[in-house]
Amino acid sequence: MIRHIVLTRFKPDTSDEKIAEIYAGLAGVAKRLEGAQDFRGGRSESPEQIERGYMHGFTIDFDDWAALQRYSDDEEHKSYGAQLVENAVGGIDGILVLDLDV
Repeated sequence: MIRHIVLTRFKPDTSDEKIAEIYAGLAGVAKRLEGAQDFRGGRSESPEQIERGYMHGFTIDFDDWAALQRYSDDEEHKSYGAQLVENAVGGIDGILVLDLDV
């Protein structure tokens, strides 16, 4: 299984509603695609408070690398990804992506 982890430093003027809209869209993509499941996302509540500005994140689990590639290639995913970039501090520099084979 591949765990796709995305952390975002949203611009201060990005509303909670906009973040929820983006996350709901990405969850819908994950629900629709074969081999993708278990979207989880939201704002950090870490008692350690060492997020370094990356206060929001989400994970999606994929059956394998091919399923992750289908997600990456999906046009709706690309649209929501562009919204993430548009609303992140510094654009793509405000986003971290990790893919772990778990």
